[in-house]
Amino acid sequence: MEGVSVTMCGCCGAVKLFLNPRYLSQLSIQLKLHRSNIGSRQEQSRTTRLLCCVPCSPAQVAVRCIMCPSKQQARLAIPILTLLPLLLLCYGVGNVHCSTIRQNRIDLQALLGFKQGVSDPSGALSNWTLNSHFCRWNGVECTTTPPFHVFGLQLTGQSLSGQISSSLGNLTFLNYLDLSYNNFVGPLPLLGRLQQLHILYLNNNSLSGNITDDLTNCSNLTALDLSSNLLVGSIPQKLGLLSNLGYLNLRSNQLEGSIPGELGQLKLLTTLILGDSMLSGEIPEAFFRLSSLQYLSLEFNMLGKALPSNIAELLPNLVELTLENNRFEGPIPASLGNNALGLRKIDLSSNNFNGKIPTSLGKLSNLTWLNLQYNQLVARNNQDWEFLSALTNCRSLQVLSLSYNELQGSLPSSIGNLSTSLQTLLLGGNSLSGQVPQSIGKLSALSWLGLGNNNFIGTTEGWIENLKNLQRLFLKWNNFAGPIPYSISNLTQLAILDLRGNEFEGPIPASLGNLSRLQQLYLSNNNLQGAIPPNFGNIQ
Repeated sequence: MEGVSVTMCGCCGAVKLFLNPRYLSQLSIQLKLHRSNIGSRQEQSRTTRLLCCVPCSPAQVAVRCIMCPSKQQARLAIPILTLLPLLLLCYGVGNVHCSTIRQNRIDLQALLGFKQGVSDPSGALSNWTLNSHFCRWNGVECTTTPPFHVFGLQLTGQSLSGQISSSLGNLTFLNYLDLSYNNFVGPLPLLGRLQQLHILYLNNNSLSGNITDDLTNCSNLTALDLSSNLLVGSIPQKLGLLSNLGYLNLRSNQLEGSIPGELGQLKLLTTLILGDSMLSGEIPEAFFRLSSLQYLSLEFNMLGKALPSNIAELLPNLVELTLENNRFEGPIPASLGNNALGLRKIDLSSNNFNGKIPTSLGKLSNLTWLNLQYNQLVARNNQDWEFLSALTNCRSLQVLSLSYNELQGSLPSSIGNLSTSLQTLLLGGNSLSGQVPQSIGKLSALSWLGLGNNNFIGTTEGWIENLKNLQRLFLKWNNFAGPIPYSISNLTQLAILDLRGNEFEGPIPASLGNLSRLQQLYLSNNNLQGAIPPNFGNIQ
């Protein structure tokens, strides 16, 4: 005597919704009656099976109903087959596949293995339970067609801590992994099996140890960010094998040694950020074959030697060049202005660059940031100062710092023809003399003006009152004379006013006490007289 075998895929929630519990109770009684009437174990093994899981396609629903000679079996088959249309209504409700598929079980175990090693104070993983399919878990994205695999995992900024389990290396369909801005510790996870991984962001954690060669097996990586961690050792030469890499950021670690020339093999690289570590030596010659490079940041290292005079011919697509706080020397290459016409930011500060500032920089119409402070750049005569007139063509310039170089003589009046968007102008720590040109008052967008530690003379009247957006004004250690202009009190945005070490005389203007945003006021080492105005107590 044959039993009835029915296998169904559908949605448990829909079954509970559409079926009357009373009807299910009757069905349960019928199943029990049927089972009690089956004599042998062989017949019992053929009894009804009802499997409920997450949605499957109709093609996966298989029904096998053998004609039952007994009326009792017929009564059993009819209600079960009645369930089938209701279960099929579930198709398309979900977007995941039955969890019994082997590949998904691997993904499930990989995610649970990751969760096991994680501390989750904010509850970001609170729904990572077996009560729902992992494709519905926070931060998990799955592929949209069967079989459903983990395609992406993004848990950035969730206050997670603990170690990152290498079980994530079993998510072989993973395309992107972003665990940045958390508190993870320990070594980098072993992810070498992730052949489909394109994006890996583990930045801004506290990961330690070496960057292993295991990562180089992720041959499809296009973006790798391990910045702001505690990684040590050298940069692996084998990173040069990641031929699809376009973005590489290892900034703010404790990496040391030289930069491997093998990185010059990354022909698709557009962004290379290796700053704020302990790298030494020089920029590898192979780097200058990276013609696609747009962002080169090597700041705060111990790199040195001169830059190639044709650097911008070799790297014509540069947008940002930041080499500050290193040991570079020699002249600033004129090719930066002649060939890399897309440059928006140049920061060569705190190095040993010398010679004249090239006038070719004035061709950079998109330049917004030029920081050349703390070098040995010179300007001794009118010809040397021609660069300043050239920079007036940079109409987008917002930051210009030439402080602490070897600039001498009078400040040209062309200073007032710089971009009206200029917000920061720093010329302190040079040997500038004479009076400040009145034209500087045309730079009405200035919020930070630094002229300290020079040899300026005369008064500040006639230009200072026009800079109404100033927040920081440094005129310290010059030879400015005369009374402190009352017009300074009209600079209502001032937070820092430093006039010490000059020859200002007369009383302290009481109107300075009306500067409600003033936080720091320095007036020492002058020839001021009289009492401190009582309304200075209003300064917070």
